[in-house]
Amino acid sequence: MSAVVSLLSTYAEKANLNPSFNDNGYKTALQDTSWADGLRGIAAVFVMFSHMTMAFARWIVIPCQGKDGPVHLMQRPVLRLVAQGAAWVAVFIILSGFVNSLKAVKLARAGQIEPALSNLATGSFRRSFRLVLPATAATTLSWLITQFGAYRTATKSDAYWLYVTSPNPSSSWGTAVEDLVHAFRTTWTYNPENPYDQPQWALLYLLQGSMFVFTALLVTINLTPRWRILTIMFLYFWSWNWGIKLGDPMVGVNVFTGIILAELNHSVYPLRFARFSPFFTPPLVVCALVLMSFPSQFQDWAPWSNLLLRWYWKIAPQNAELMRFWPTIGAQMLTFTVVMSPHLRRALSHRWFLWLGKISFPLYLLHGSFMRSVLAWLLFSRSNLTEVEDEGHRYMRYPLPGALTFMVVLPIFMLILFTATHFWAIKVEPRFGMMTKTAEDIMFGKKEKNTTTLPVRKD
Repeated sequence: MSAVVSLLSTYAEKANLNPSFNDNGYKTALQDTSWADGLRGIAAVFVMFSHMTMAFARWIVIPCQGKDGPVHLMQRPVLRLVAQGAAWVAVFIILSGFVNSLKAVKLARAGQIEPALSNLATGSFRRSFRLVLPATAATTLSWLITQFGAYRTATKSDAYWLYVTSPNPSSSWGTAVEDLVHAFRTTWTYNPENPYDQPQWALLYLLQGSMFVFTALLVTINLTPRWRILTIMFLYFWSWNWGIKLGDPMVGVNVFTGIILAELNHSVYPLRFARFSPFFTPPLVVCALVLMSFPSQFQDWAPWSNLLLRWYWKIAPQNAELMRFWPTIGAQMLTFTVVMSPHLRRALSHRWFLWLGKISFPLYLLHGSFMRSVLAWLLFSRSNLTEVEDEGHRYMRYPLPGALTFMVVLPIFMLILFTATHFWAIKVEPRFGMMTKTAEDIMFGKKEKNTTTLPVRKD
């Protein structure tokens, strides 16, 4: 193995494959973790694309047009990632585990155990507020939009994802308040479901993931890095078994992957293998994206997905979920490759990707409401109801417009949506940060010096 590494190293130096990188360049790129924001932004955009696909191009979801039938260009691996919402949610969860454990792992490796524990406690506290507060605001906004009938066009459209996720107004304002409270509750309970903002189903699992990070590192924080990694790897494989009980069996494996990547980020291995990045990065990325392209249904129709299906039955753990297994493995491979590649880190740290990362959570929260209101109005406001057949039943719906209409409307919609999410990120999110800081100061006793719950004896 050492001979192979030496041979590749010599070839890389002689070929001068990395003229823009030297040892200092590698170190600088590998010390920068802003790539996580860039990748998170890309994941948020593709989650939005997956919902657009479900609304207007459901045929992309299947791998081909019938068993061994013709394959459209957008149904092929990698290109079909616009329909793979599950894969990009897996990326979200991995990055959550990575970011939430990054500083604590660094402190633990430096022997600063108490600061590491303090960082874990504070980070978990803040994470809870920074998830719940924006989600509550987005739900309230969508609830208001619903009560004023802004989703009415979407409910009558022939765009599948729009009409199945668009609620009707409540019968009265009293009932509306009850429905809002119900939405708040069901967003954070087992088998989560938010009738006003369907994408919020994943937030409970993101919150659970942050608790997994806290618990796992709390138990292993005093271990050496080697034993901590081995313990987290044990939890990774173990979670394939018990994860099904959580309603989404991929939370544990992805969060523990994030912790392992945080350990890898602070190790010497990314720097040691940095000069080989041009060799391993392209094939690993392509392989990861193909695995992430695994369809959620009719997997036996296309040869490539049928091959992965057969391997699933051979190697997958008993409780693994078919539609999420290969996309999850692909997402883990992708993030591993980024951690090991200074070139991918630098690319994902581009200012435009960082901007997408800045607006990623607002985009995740708001895109559904904007699609059901603004996009539906732009597409269907001039249409007439026509009779359509769906699963043997006939309905009066607005038909999907032609390609030219989409080409005109989608850029306008994107401009409106990204402007709104940017405004949310710079004007609304800081308010949630202030609320979280205030709650932290009060609940951690930072504003109360020399006070205790019980009186202090003076004898």
